[in-house]
Amino acid sequence: MAIRPPLLQAGDTIGLVTLGSPQDAALTNERAQFLTDMGFNVLFGQYVYSFEGITAAPAEARAEDLMNMFANPEVDMILPTRGTTGVQTILPFLDYNFIANNPKIISGYSDITVLLNALYQFSNLVTFHSLLLIDFRPGTPAYNYDQFFEAVSTLTAPRPILNPPGMPLISLISGNVTGPMVGGNLTSIVNTLGTPYEIDTSNKILFLEEINSPTTIVFRHLIQLAMAGKFNDCLGIVMGECTNCPVSYGETYNDLITSIIAPYGKPLMTNLATAHGTYKAAIPVGATVNLNTINNTLTVTEPSVSI
Repeated sequence: MAIRPPLLQAGDTIGLVTLGSPQDAALTNERAQFLTDMGFNVLFGQYVYSFEGITAAPAEARAEDLMNMFANPEVDMILPTRGTTGVQTILPFLDYNFIANNPKIISGYSDITVLLNALYQFSNLVTFHSLLLIDFRPGTPAYNYDQFFEAVSTLTAPRPILNPPGMPLISLISGNVTGPMVGGNLTSIVNTLGTPYEIDTSNKILFLEEINSPTTIVFRHLIQLAMAGKFNDCLGIVMGECTNCPVSYGETYNDLITSIIAPYGKPLMTNLATAHGTYKAAIPVGATVNLNTINNTLTVTEPSVSI
């Protein structure tokens, strides 16, 4: 069983880090104030406001910020300000054994995907494909907050992962499998292939989502995963949304799922509200999940956090 971090409670301290591209300081402060207004304490990483080009700071510095948050006993949860480019460059500079011995909640999506999966893969830590700092604002749907806090602040189990009303889960290939869930942003997952941080999908349930990619690019990425054996060795597949993905040559995102993924015959569910879409289901990376496409359900079978 993967290591479950201690749950988040009112009055806890959330450490903010910028692990990829820089973010506007005023926006960071605005969102941090929202967390404070919710009753949390906030601690800013040393490089949270840094701006050094494509990435906020050198990889070693961003990794140091993250490690300091894991080392600080006052910090209960770690929240990246945003995703964007360069997160994977910090992976060689992390102490995965130390993290395993000092487990904390960490949440995010987009390029944070590579970090979430690496922490599960190398520290055996349950991580959360859920909200970033930028999402803590008045306009965020209540569904997103409900999903997030149910995952990180309760011991609810089993916990069904449900879409918001009017957005049905769609089961394409019938089956019933149980295993750890891994995955996230399609582009970020593909970028790990051929590296020491390549995602391990063996006997796992794989979930994917994407943003701003024409279906020609989505085609390339799905074929790359297929040729790397990721659909062959996984237990089942859950496809999230492809947000703002223009149709190329008349082939839609759903067409690609049907032509590339469905032939593997694995239990296959689509239309999960994830990450870059308006509605964001909270997916615990590394937690045991039941994918039942006979009954059209997706269920986290165990608490994702601990007392």
